[in-house]
Amino acid sequence: MGRCLVGCSWLVGILLIAACPATPEDRPQWGQRYTRNMFSGERNLPANFDPVAGINIKWKARLGSETYSTPVIGGGRVIIGTNNRQPRDARHSGDRSIFACFNESDGSFLWQLVCPKLTNSIYWDWPNAGMCSTATIEGRRVYLVGNRGEVMCLDLDGMANGNDGPFKDEDSHSVPAGSPPIPAGTHDADILWLFDYIKECGVRQHDQAHASPLVHGRFLYVNTSNGVDDSHRKIMAPDAPSLIVLDKETGRLVAQDAERIGPRIFHSTWSSPALGDMNGRPVIIFAGGDGIIYGFEPVSELPPQGTVLKLKKLWWFDFDPDAPKENVHQYNSNRKISPSNIKSMPVFHQGRVYVTGGGDVWWGKNEAWLKCFKVAGSGNITDTAILWSYPLERHTMSTPAVHDGLVYVADCGRKIHCVDAQTGNAVWVHEAQGDIWASPLVADGKVYIGTRRGELIILAAGREKKVLATVEMDSPIHPSPVAANGVLYVATMRYLYAISQSATPSNAPTNNQGQ
Repeated sequence: MGRCLVGCSWLVGILLIAACPATPEDRPQWGQRYTRNMFSGERNLPANFDPVAGINIKWKARLGSETYSTPVIGGGRVIIGTNNRQPRDARHSGDRSIFACFNESDGSFLWQLVCPKLTNSIYWDWPNAGMCSTATIEGRRVYLVGNRGEVMCLDLDGMANGNDGPFKDEDSHSVPAGSPPIPAGTHDADILWLFDYIKECGVRQHDQAHASPLVHGRFLYVNTSNGVDDSHRKIMAPDAPSLIVLDKETGRLVAQDAERIGPRIFHSTWSSPALGDMNGRPVIIFAGGDGIIYGFEPVSELPPQGTVLKLKKLWWFDFDPDAPKENVHQYNSNRKISPSNIKSMPVFHQGRVYVTGGGDVWWGKNEAWLKCFKVAGSGNITDTAILWSYPLERHTMSTPAVHDGLVYVADCGRKIHCVDAQTGNAVWVHEAQGDIWASPLVADGKVYIGTRRGELIILAAGREKKVLATVEMDSPIHPSPVAANGVLYVATMRYLYAISQSATPSNAPTNNQGQ
């Protein structure tokens, strides 16, 4: 009976999410827990704010100069990845990747994870890109993927409560190879365990790690960012896994995909997995770097020590069945014909998957779509599961937000789309003034989304298009807006803003602690 209760807890979670409770809650994962839906049930969020005058600004915290990570909120903490252009610790100078932890109540700086760059080439770890992945919080633990292809479990309290281990080498981990160790202090991260998937799985990471770990039961599901070499025309690690499963307690590798996706990866493995339901059974939904969405059976129990399981494939859905499937790298830089890839995350909602994809923004064709298919069947479900396809402009990196019969998504043609979730018909389209790489957040009857021009656009959610505000921020916005515990969080390249209806200019400090 106890095993049944544990095994069914994921389904209870998905059902509770579908009920959309209005009580304030944490946002410990990128997107809703399990489903990745960019919807929040938070209420009383502002329809406008002024970052210069401080109106509705609860606090803002300084970041680096480039921020691509989305903030997560849990246990009274806010965690986000950035770079080290403005060091908080003078002992760590130069290009470093940072995960910073702030106090949720006032934005005060608590601790940071500092990681030196990989030096293989710029295409392993892009200069000044900071920490591109988004963390996941569960209890007092933080799961994340660092810029060096290291999956880590951190103590949410950092070193403030001591070095808990079993990992004890933080002093050396924070500096480049061959440099003298820097003693960790109370404002440093406490690494509990670490798994290097480049070393252990033979992954050839491309550009950097860009992953958001999915926690399901005892296990952690992580995409590996396996991709092309520096020429962008060859896969150096064709046999390396695209999706791995770790024991969240120890960091031990327990399973990986056996699909040999590598040779078909057009650029890299960008997408993080979601968890859905198929006839009462859990299914891991993963978009590979080959433009295929895979349904895997989750790992149910720990295998014997030393055994690495092969994930069981339940079904697969080809996002772009008419695209080239062989010798894919000959289509590099072809803006008319190329494979599709998926930079967003698949969203599971009421038995369906909503997902965006298309030609690669840097190297592929100028075509993109939002597609919807039902989670049903086995084997190749491409033809039987597809429900509708909606054209987007040029390219897309945006994960959909699904709520109240509507889907909201953006593309690289500067368009924000509202689409009927049942039919795939356009409801309305809004043209922004800047490119959009971010995903929308739907919450409290509003749609929030940022642009690379540095504007946060706020629209009314619903079938009638209504622009509520366009707020000019200090720098471009790449992360997704997030809502938690009655507060809206917006990260620009340089600052993290906590935005609240109750905030006034007199109590909106800028927190630069730890310089």
